[in-house]
Amino acid sequence: MLAICVTESKYISPIASKKSYMAFMPAVVLAAGIAVLSLTEASQMPSVQVNDKLVHALMYALLSASLMGAWVYTRRTRVLYYIGACVGATAYGALMELLQTCCTLTRSGDGMDVLADFAGALVGVLIMVFYHPYKQ
Repeated sequence: MLAICVTESKYISPIASKKSYMAFMPAVVLAAGIAVLSLTEASQMPSVQVNDKLVHALMYALLSASLMGAWVYTRRTRVLYYIGACVGATAYGALMELLQTCCTLTRSGDGMDVLADFAGALVGVLIMVFYHPYKQ
């Protein structure tokens, strides 16, 4: 819900309430989980036979979809937010790849992982576009 603050008799401006900040918690938790998984040394990771690029795409699809879900919940559904969710999730993926190169000993960044992150973020945003169509 949004609280209403009357600044002048004819101007009403919405102020975000605590509930609207809580809408972003799934995205924050997912981003923290991605950071932990991305920066854990390879020797400490369990060996599972899965397609690495598919996992990247799925993680960033969830991240961008959760960002879009929060913005839809707070009634911010402009085209710029859809683009921002995709670009933001991809930039976060690129940052994680850079941190893997700089801050871990057994992992290295990969440009194809960033491409998979972008593809996943785009799919997540497109799912939210069809689930919650753009309204102005």
